[in-house]
Amino acid sequence: MGLGPGDPELVTVKAARLIGAADVVAYHAARHGRSVARALAGPYLREGQVEELLVYPVTTETTDHPGGYQGAIDEFYGAAAARLAAHLDAGRDVVVLAEGDPFFYGSYMHMHKRLAHRYPTEVVPGVTSVSAAAAAVGRPLVERDEVLTVLPGTLSPEELAEWLATTDSAAVMKLGRTFAGVREAFDRAGVLDRALYVERATTADQRILPLADVDPATVPYFSLALLPSPLTGPLPEPEPHDEAAARTGGLVVVGLGPGARAWTTPEAAEALAAADDLVGYGPYLDRVPANPRQTRHPSDNRVEAERAAAALELARKGRRVAVVSSGDPGVFAMAAAVLEVAERPEFAGVQVRVLPGLTAAQAVASKVGAPLGHDFCVLSLSDVRKPWDVVVDRLRHAAAADLVIALYNPRSKARPHQLGEAQKVLLENRSPDTVVVVGRDVGGPEELLTVTTLGDLDPDAVDMRCLVLVGSSQTRVSPGGAVYTPRTYPG
Repeated sequence: MGLGPGDPELVTVKAARLIGAADVVAYHAARHGRSVARALAGPYLREGQVEELLVYPVTTETTDHPGGYQGAIDEFYGAAAARLAAHLDAGRDVVVLAEGDPFFYGSYMHMHKRLAHRYPTEVVPGVTSVSAAAAAVGRPLVERDEVLTVLPGTLSPEELAEWLATTDSAAVMKLGRTFAGVREAFDRAGVLDRALYVERATTADQRILPLADVDPATVPYFSLALLPSPLTGPLPEPEPHDEAAARTGGLVVVGLGPGARAWTTPEAAEALAAADDLVGYGPYLDRVPANPRQTRHPSDNRVEAERAAAALELARKGRRVAVVSSGDPGVFAMAAAVLEVAERPEFAGVQVRVLPGLTAAQAVASKVGAPLGHDFCVLSLSDVRKPWDVVVDRLRHAAAADLVIALYNPRSKARPHQLGEAQKVLLENRSPDTVVVVGRDVGGPEELLTVTTLGDLDPDAVDMRCLVLVGSSQTRVSPGGAVYTPRTYPG
């Protein structure tokens, strides 16, 4: 699907229809994971589609491939084609998204060569960047019998200059690192004074300048140099431009949020889509949309170190691994477990990245109001990894400090007595009238919220799917039923 140069309204009606009908939607991105094509197609995607994020090596990145960059890119296209072929062999319709036009200096053509002879294939054209740039500057490229020449900026300045000196109008593609040589070529050909520079045409980040005024250090790949028809008028005024920062990644520990799919961040969703392997506690993995390309590695909730080691070993062997946690992976979850195991010598070369998620404490608090509006602390009542007397001591000090307390892992079948003991400890320093909120399965299908008091709290009604918020002396319930802790403390 050719998606055009960047304006979502330049996606054709046919492309939009076929994108929405596809079983699988594939798109390219560099290591940072952002995809212009995915963003353009976003309005036309539907729930339940499988997304294949194809992360390719770009020329500005380093590679240790024995075949150099060409070897790395050939290997990428071979592997990417195999991923799509697996879907096609299973009878799924696959759409490959392409900026501009797929057959106009597009990445898709490399996939086409590998797959089109094996499967029924249709290429849907798109508006090219050359057409978009001409429209952006408001100038005709050619009129009547004039000749338009399209050139790659990767040619030598000498060869480019020869072409530019003998044509009426030209568009030079593939800028970025080639810009200095391209500018030199326009100067040699004697046409620098009427040449224009267009960056990210038709998008919100569009920038138009006289070619002679452009700083080479600011030129991205998504730009081109135009030599319009000699009948053009004055040059346009410069427009502001802001480059987005790139992200890098490795083994990723992902927080899904506490329950609802809407609470999973776009960044986390991208990391999950890019993975070859998903590792995590079984019920958490069940929350990740199925993708038949990926391998899932579910395990019990009490084998965190073993799970981390297995994930790191997969990553060490070259797999892209996402370790899945509920809530935020850094809060009583897998991020610390993975980082601890990653210190072992055998995993020294594995990079670990942690992506944040919405915590259970934040989710429960938001459902009732703002009980975390002032100072608070977060404690786990589990004594699996710390002694119970340490838990009790910390509870006693937190209660004495008059902090709002978020209690994780409040009560399990193996330790049903501990929440009741914690309640007694808290009552040593807190009034029985202290506001308490119990949130169960927040964001899930069995969501239940209970507002009670510390004295009336029933520990038997709480299980491991609950989070308990114990208010401070200042936490209150408004006449409308909202629970909040004022931001100002008395005195």
